[in-house]
Amino acid sequence: MARLTAAFASSHSIMLAATLDDWLHGFRTRDHRLPFFDHEGHPMKYEQVLAAAPADADRHITPERITARFHEVQAAMAHVARAVAAARLDVLVIVGDDQYELFDDAMMPAIGIYYGDTIRNAQREPVEPGDWYKAARMRRLEEAGDAHYPCHRGLALHLIDACVEREFDVCALAGLTGDQYEGHAYSFVHQWYLRGPSSPVVPVVPIFVNTYNPPNPPTPRRCVRFGQALRAAIASYPEDLRVGVMASGGLSHFVVDEAMDRGILEAIGAKDLEWLAALDPRRLKSGSSEIRNWIIVAAAATDLDLAWTSYSAGYRTSALTGTGLGFACWEAA
Repeated sequence: MARLTAAFASSHSIMLAATLDDWLHGFRTRDHRLPFFDHEGHPMKYEQVLAAAPADADRHITPERITARFHEVQAAMAHVARAVAAARLDVLVIVGDDQYELFDDAMMPAIGIYYGDTIRNAQREPVEPGDWYKAARMRRLEEAGDAHYPCHRGLALHLIDACVEREFDVCALAGLTGDQYEGHAYSFVHQWYLRGPSSPVVPVVPIFVNTYNPPNPPTPRRCVRFGQALRAAIASYPEDLRVGVMASGGLSHFVVDEAMDRGILEAIGAKDLEWLAALDPRRLKSGSSEIRNWIIVAAAATDLDLAWTSYSAGYRTSALTGTGLGFACWEAA
């Protein structure tokens, strides 16, 4: 029987693909154009976010603090990469989200599972000098030509069947069409955690969760139940496999909500699924919506123990905009 032997979670923010110089200079102007929401889910302008920031907000964005956070998250990503390699996985199930990469408003499934034999990631596009943001985005893609990463079709089909039996209406994806390639939630995992001389070549099962787009994102409670169904489905697969699951995305953005982020990490460590299920969906707007992926993995990993976490409040402006950069590893109890 398959065994869930390890679990992981990682932010995939563009900050993690950006350079220190981008952190120090680029985001300060770009953040003015981002979507922001208050705790009730109402849209806000940057000026409103700035007005609500504490008087001492600038102490969080000194060059020294930004530089320290940059190196902190680089070390955290290296830790996750080592943990993935050490887990000796036969397959990694990646729980991520799609931001108009494979789906659009004409068809936006709440939950989808990919069961193709491989999944393509595209070659990088040329970048004009000075376009730091596109350069960061391109680092999620392939430097030397398209890559076709292996997937585990057998496990994917089993997960679809088992989740349908547990009353989840799963969208099943047999492959990509045209010029489609895997979205950033998955390409980030391939580039940072499944590549390099010490990284294993691990087949993946991509799971898509509509975290971002109304009207059908799953509620936090539904995410808990899906994670529980995923755990049972993996355990019922007849082949002897070491399976890992990874949440890709989060935590809070584009206004950093450090209190919520740390509450989530505490609840995950305590295996408090009721706390996670009770999260107000109005607080899971924009990038914060990717917290749903963490909830699913936390619910799937309750037979494991949370062994390590790292959290950096990625403040970028005087309005304390940015991303809560979180990382976690679970291992066998």
